[in-house]
Amino acid sequence: MALGIAASQPVGVREQFGTMTKPFHPGAAARAGLLSALLAKHGFTASPRAIEAPRGFVQVVSTKHDWLEATQGLGERFEIAFNTYKPFACGIVIHPSIDACTRLRARGVKAQDVERIELRVHSLVLELTGKKEPQDGLQGKFSVYHGCAVGLLFGRAGEAEYDDALVRRDDVTALRRKVVATVDDSIDEAAADVTVILKDGRREHVFVEHAIGSLEQPMTDADLEGKFRILAGPVIGADRAAKLIAACWNLGAAADVSALAALGRP
Repeated sequence: MALGIAASQPVGVREQFGTMTKPFHPGAAARAGLLSALLAKHGFTASPRAIEAPRGFVQVVSTKHDWLEATQGLGERFEIAFNTYKPFACGIVIHPSIDACTRLRARGVKAQDVERIELRVHSLVLELTGKKEPQDGLQGKFSVYHGCAVGLLFGRAGEAEYDDALVRRDDVTALRRKVVATVDDSIDEAAADVTVILKDGRREHVFVEHAIGSLEQPMTDADLEGKFRILAGPVIGADRAAKLIAACWNLGAAADVSALAALGRP
């Protein structure tokens, strides 16, 4: 019954990418799911075929469907086990390209020496994140061009690299415009092939099959702590952030979560 109720509450269109409404999508979906479950618990009714009926959710929104996706592995396979932690504050399909550029930077490639950045990616990457001239941080999160630029310039792509002013900064804009992206569907959507051509004619190449933060290349505990400090420090202070990290690692031994909750308050 809860699924039937939820079927009448779809949200999210790609037109919203690069706006405040994009991150609203998963929040609204979670709210709809919880509301549907609570309504069903209290006897609210819906069609038992709201998903699969000829005029149900699936067949209204798409001509393609795989019914096994709804039931295969039910109770055995849990999607939460496939979740990963994102090291970069942008669309996941940009991560391999950023990872490649951070590796090039670590190898000694300097932005001021770059003539051109040749990027080969799956078509989905440009379909989702092909904004060439983002004008603010939200648009920057959907620009693989911006991701490559900040990866090479700063060796990271956190919230600070998607600040509105930084997105419009001259050096960032100049490097972003040197990125030439080409579609190559022989490359997986979770991979990227990046070649930097330097002004002296040298070429540096990196192929990323699995980016940092993926199931195959997960962030280390130190990586996670570093990300947490960057995000939490400005809000609750560095000292409290460090204590909160320790409390999280020791949560299994805690009698309750009151101390952890207290540490999380600014």
